[in-house]
Amino acid sequence: MSRRSGLLVGALALLSAGLVTTTALGQAKPGAKYDAGASDTEIKIGHFNPYSGPVSAWGTIGKLQTAYYKMINEKGGINGRKVTFVTYDDAYNPTKAVEQTRKLVESDEVLGLFNPMGTASNLAIQKYMNGKQVPQIFVSSGAVAFGNPKEFPWTMGWLNYGSEGRVYARYLLQKKPDARIALFYQNDDFGKGFVRGFREALGDKAASMIVAEATYEVTDPTIDSQIVKLKASGADVLFDMSAPKFAAQAIRKVAELGWQPMHFLTSSSAQIGTVLKPAGLDNAKGIISTNYYKDSTDPHWKNDAAMKDWNAFMDKYYPEGDRSDTNNVYAYLVSEVIVQVLKQAGDNLTRDNVMKQAANLNKFSVPLLLPGVTITTSPTDYFPIEQLQLIQFNGETWDFIGGVIDGSSQ
Repeated sequence: MSRRSGLLVGALALLSAGLVTTTALGQAKPGAKYDAGASDTEIKIGHFNPYSGPVSAWGTIGKLQTAYYKMINEKGGINGRKVTFVTYDDAYNPTKAVEQTRKLVESDEVLGLFNPMGTASNLAIQKYMNGKQVPQIFVSSGAVAFGNPKEFPWTMGWLNYGSEGRVYARYLLQKKPDARIALFYQNDDFGKGFVRGFREALGDKAASMIVAEATYEVTDPTIDSQIVKLKASGADVLFDMSAPKFAAQAIRKVAELGWQPMHFLTSSSAQIGTVLKPAGLDNAKGIISTNYYKDSTDPHWKNDAAMKDWNAFMDKYYPEGDRSDTNNVYAYLVSEVIVQVLKQAGDNLTRDNVMKQAANLNKFSVPLLLPGVTITTSPTDYFPIEQLQLIQFNGETWDFIGGVIDGSSQ
C-alpha cells in the first residue's frame, strides 16, 4: 500500500469511528463537529436586508453588521474562526426573500440565517427553514409567529411586538383611562402584532376606548387620507405602529392638521435622524415610544464606556453610518449577542447546537442594553427582548418615563 493510500484509509477509519467530524479530511480539531457553513477556520452566516425598496432606511442594519464582523475577524474571529457574512437585498419583498434564502442555504451553504430583516419576508421563509432544519435566529421582527418553538423550533425572534403593544396599553390605562384611541398600522403582521398586544392589555376596555383605525400598504405613496380620517374620529390618542417612511409622513400630517393627540410611535421608527428630523423635530415633540438599548443621540450616554466603544467602532469601521440613527446601535447590539451564541457553541458548530445555545441565554447582558434590561431565552421562550423602557421626545432627544417595564403576557 502506498503512503498516500495508507493516510486516506487511516483518516476514513477515524471518521467511521466517530473520532473526527469535518467538512474536509485532515482539517478538523479533535472532537469538533460541523454542519454546512462551519469548519476549523470559518463560520459562514447568512442574512438579508432591505437595502432598496420602501423601507431601505433599515438597510443600515446590514451595512453595520458587515462592518462589525470585519472588526471581529481582525480581532481573531470567534473561537479562532473567521466569520464570512453573506448578506443580500430582498427589497422588503417576500418573494425576493425566498429567492435569496434558497441561495444562502443551497448555494452559499451558510450555517444559518442570523437577524434577517422583516416580518413578511421571514414569514415567507419560515416553513422552508424549519423543513431544512436550518437556524433562523434573532429575526429582525417582533411578530408572534417567531416565538413559537413548539411548531417552528428552528426560528427564534428578537423583540416581541406584542410586548411593546402591551407596554403602551398598560401605561395608557394608568395615565389616561378615558382615552379615545385611533389605531394606525401597517396592514401585515408587522403592524398587527403591536395591535394584538395593545388590545390584549386593554382587555374589556378595548371596545369602548378604540374609536377608529386605519391601515396602509407598504406600496402606498402617501397616508394623508388615513390620518385625516383618524383625526375626524375625535380620537385624543394616536397609536402609530408604522415603518419609518410612513411614520415621518404621519407625524407631518398630524401637525399640518393641528391635531394634538397623545402620540405613541413604534420603537422601530423612533429614529431622530431618519424619521423625526424629516418630519420636523417640533412636530415630533411629545411622542412616546420605547427602547431597550442606549440611544446614541442622548447626551446622558455621552461619557458612557459602551457608547464610547460604539463611537470608536463607527469611526474605524463604519464612518459613513448615521450616528443619529439608533438602528446602528441595535445592529451592533444584536451582533454582539449572535457572537455570544456562536462562542457558546464552541467546537460543536452543528445547526442543532447553535439553536440550543440561542435558547440558552440566562439574563445575558451586553453594555449597550439599558440598565435593568437583560436577555433571557429557553427552549420554551423564543423572545430574547421583552423588557422595555418608555421614552418621550422633548424636541431634541428622548427622556425616560418611569422604569423598565416587563411587557410579557404573564
